[in-house]
Amino acid sequence: MMKERIAILGGGCWGVTLACHLYKKGYNSYIWEYDSDKAKLLDKKRRLVFLPGLEIPKKIFISYELSKILKGKSVVIFALPAKFFRSTVRKVAPLLDQNTKLIISATKGLENITFKRMSEILEEELPKRLHARIAVLSGPSHAEEVSVGIPTAVIVSAKNTKIALAAQKLFFKPTFRVYTNPDIIGVELGGALKNIYAIACGVSDGLGLGDNTKAALVTRSLAEMSRFGVELGAQLSTFFGLAGIGDLVVTCFSHWSRNRALGEKIGQGETVEHAAKEIKMTVEGLETTKAIHFLSRKMQIEMPIANEVYSLLYENKKPQQAMQDLLMRKAKSELQ
Repeated sequence: MMKERIAILGGGCWGVTLACHLYKKGYNSYIWEYDSDKAKLLDKKRRLVFLPGLEIPKKIFISYELSKILKGKSVVIFALPAKFFRSTVRKVAPLLDQNTKLIISATKGLENITFKRMSEILEEELPKRLHARIAVLSGPSHAEEVSVGIPTAVIVSAKNTKIALAAQKLFFKPTFRVYTNPDIIGVELGGALKNIYAIACGVSDGLGLGDNTKAALVTRSLAEMSRFGVELGAQLSTFFGLAGIGDLVVTCFSHWSRNRALGEKIGQGETVEHAAKEIKMTVEGLETTKAIHFLSRKMQIEMPIANEVYSLLYENKKPQQAMQDLLMRKAKSELQ
């Protein structure tokens, strides 16, 4: 039986990790890197500087030519920054193979201005016949650990149960456990929102605050995430699973977390611009914070931690003042 031919769109850490993961499972993987120079270098060196423990097998095809990557592929995986998601989907739409049976978003974030989730963008930009084939992959999964086989558990979600099960089967491996969850809204929001709160926890680290402070931030962040998600149609239970608390914990505490690292640098007194430049990789929380700030205000949803992160990133507020303002909020019940 012929194995699936899979196109992975995105030559960054997550795209390369997923391509290698699927290749090791016996699938034929093809990586698209939009920058021609980077694609050629990746093809030649077969390594990414941020994934020193991973060598890309020679049999994985790498190209910047989208048509070559997409031709004849039964599975297409989007693993690229949220800000490039829609423009890439528009390029992909007319090139998709008629036999494409599974389209997966592995991108965590929201689109600015529209506040759309990635699956919503796929539905807006792809032919209607493909809408039932859309799934999302999320959960606590740093590429640096997945790439070297460290045990990981993730979530796949789709409106169509058969598609969710197909995605589960595609990715499942003893060291990469895949669970299904039908709440696609909650799964995507959890993956996007946790980046905001990882920045807040990083700021706490940068200020030299303690475990008590961080525990409070994570717990209240979960309350904020779930309150926001339910208002947008998500299931509360999703935020107490891998796509919610699981992803929140790993992003807030891990030394691999770019969002936490950005916050830590800000807490230590660096400017946002300098901190982002030092990290050298996409920090999704920057754009997501902006989107959530405006959407929560529009919907009149109380999100004090997210609002303080926005003030730090876009209004030049001092970290000490942001923390003080959070602490001085009116006393209330934990259940509110």
